[in-house]
Amino acid sequence: MPQERNINYQKQLLSLIDELKLNGRKPRLLLHVCCGPCFSIPWRILHDYFDITIMYYNPNIYPDSEYELRLSELKRYLDLIHMLDKLTFIEDREDYDTFMTDLREYASEKEGHNRCRLCITKRLSHAFEYAKEHDFEYVGTVMTISRYKNAQDINKIGKELEAKYGIKYLYSDFKKNNGYEDSLIISKNCNLYCQKYCGCEYSLRDYNERNPDSQIHSEIK
Repeated sequence: MPQERNINYQKQLLSLIDELKLNGRKPRLLLHVCCGPCFSIPWRILHDYFDITIMYYNPNIYPDSEYELRLSELKRYLDLIHMLDKLTFIEDREDYDTFMTDLREYASEKEGHNRCRLCITKRLSHAFEYAKEHDFEYVGTVMTISRYKNAQDINKIGKELEAKYGIKYLYSDFKKNNGYEDSLIISKNCNLYCQKYCGCEYSLRDYNERNPDSQIHSEIK
């Protein structure tokens, strides 16, 4: 069976932006955001063409101190770009253990497989549910900027949820066109905290195994 060809989702996004430029309409977009560094480039690309509401829904992040740090750094970046009081910001928090219940059967897997796909699906499903209740036209996520995440997988999940909820998914691959590298420059210039692992206890475990001499949250058992 021939291998499925990768889709250039960032090209799709830029084509949509070209259409929006022509008609001058700014659709309501619920944008799932995981941290300040990952938000920086999507914001630069999208803010002129969408009416953006930020949703910080990341109950996968472990431990609580890491969750709070990423949240505070996101808000600090919003303050630096003078948008903290201008954008609607939604923080939906769920108990970590409750969120992780159906992910634990994949505890032994390395990052990027079933556990991660399920985690992304759960977070984006929550965003779609909120968007449907509050009349958003689009749902998107900044996670495609990460070089550690598979943008093809994320967009396929988005496509499935688009069909399920009847709300448009904002296809993207924000790491394209040096997006990831540019986000690092912005983070450095703004002195933003850049996390070293994706979020959950298993990604923390894998990071510490790879970096035994520079472990983080080593007090967590």
